[in-house]
Amino acid sequence: MSGGETHDETIWRLAPHITVFALRPAEQRMVDRSNHKITVCVSCRHKRGEPDDQCRPGIELIARLRKAMTLAGDAIGADFAISGTVCMAGCDRPCTVAYFGSHKATYLFGDIDADANIDDLVAFARQYASLDDGWCSSTSRPPGLSGKTLARIPAALLVAEAGVSVQ
Repeated sequence: MSGGETHDETIWRLAPHITVFALRPAEQRMVDRSNHKITVCVSCRHKRGEPDDQCRPGIELIARLRKAMTLAGDAIGADFAISGTVCMAGCDRPCTVAYFGSHKATYLFGDIDADANIDDLVAFARQYASLDDGWCSSTSRPPGLSGKTLARIPAALLVAEAGVSVQ
């Protein structure tokens, strides 16, 4: 980093597409306690072949996933913050959902259906929370997510110009 820049300024410059959502105080407390994040694309549209299709299933998926995580018990819901963001570049395979945690591999899933895949998303959250590095094979993931993995991104170690690691 050059003189006078903060870590926030550097991260913002490297990733200007990041969307920040304002949270109500109760939601902020939930985010602060969570160790993991699930992010759902709210820009994805159903693939019905109609160019003007305005149906965006992400908002409904967030609501259903939050409810399912809470009902799952065993404190799994408190361990994950669930939010939406604009486009995650999985437009050909809507709806996209990402799982990430500090020092863990990140997963991006596509073709997620709010009706058919809720139980699998909750099961993967439970599995992901139990993994030290977030790494698992495709065969060990819930069956409903089979063939829906768009990306598995290894945990990154960022190095600043001065050789100081940033995590």
